[in-house]
Amino acid sequence: MIPTRDTHAVDIAGVRRELPLFEVAPGVRIAVLNILGDTVLVEACAQALAQRLSAVDFDLIVTPEAKSIPLAHALARVTGRAYVVLRKAYKVYMGETVQTETVSITTGAPQTLYLDEKDRQLIAGKRVVLVDDVVSTGSTLEGMRALMAKAGATVAAEAAVFTEGDPDRWKSIIALGHLPVFGAG
Repeated sequence: MIPTRDTHAVDIAGVRRELPLFEVAPGVRIAVLNILGDTVLVEACAQALAQRLSAVDFDLIVTPEAKSIPLAHALARVTGRAYVVLRKAYKVYMGETVQTETVSITTGAPQTLYLDEKDRQLIAGKRVVLVDDVVSTGSTLEGMRALMAKAGATVAAEAAVFTEGDPDRWKSIIALGHLPVFGAG
C-alpha cells in the first residue's frame, strides 16, 4: 500500500502539481520534484526556461544525472543546442574522465560527478548553461562548476525549475519558482 503523504502545491510554467514532502534530516522536510516521466511538466518547463535564457549567449547545456536529464533534452530541443550529462557512476567506456565530488540533499552522501572523455572535447572552450531540476544546497552546482573549469568551459548561466531554501542565496539562478524548506510534520 502506498503511504499518504503531506504535499505542497505548486503552479509552475502553467502546470499544477502536488509535490510530496519527504524528511531529509530530523525535523526537515522538502517538497520533492520528480519530473521523470512527467512529459507535460518537462515540456512546459523547457519552454519557460528557454524564454528566460533567450538573452544568454551559450553553446551547450550541461546537466547532472539523472532526474534533470529529460529537462535538458527538452531544453536542448527547444533552444537548438546540444546537451551533456555529467554521470554519477563511472563506466569503462567513459574513458579518461574529469571528476569532482558533491553531496546532494536527497542522498545525504558524497557522490562523484564524471565528465565523459567524449564530452570533454565538446565542452572545451564553450559557453555552457548548467541546468538542474532543483538547486537546494548548491553542492551539485558547485561540482558542476568545478568540472566546467577543469574542462575549459565558461559557465554562461545556471538554471533550474526550482530553487529551495534561502531565496536570497539563489538570486543568480534562472529559476521558474522557489520551494520552501518545511519543518517536522
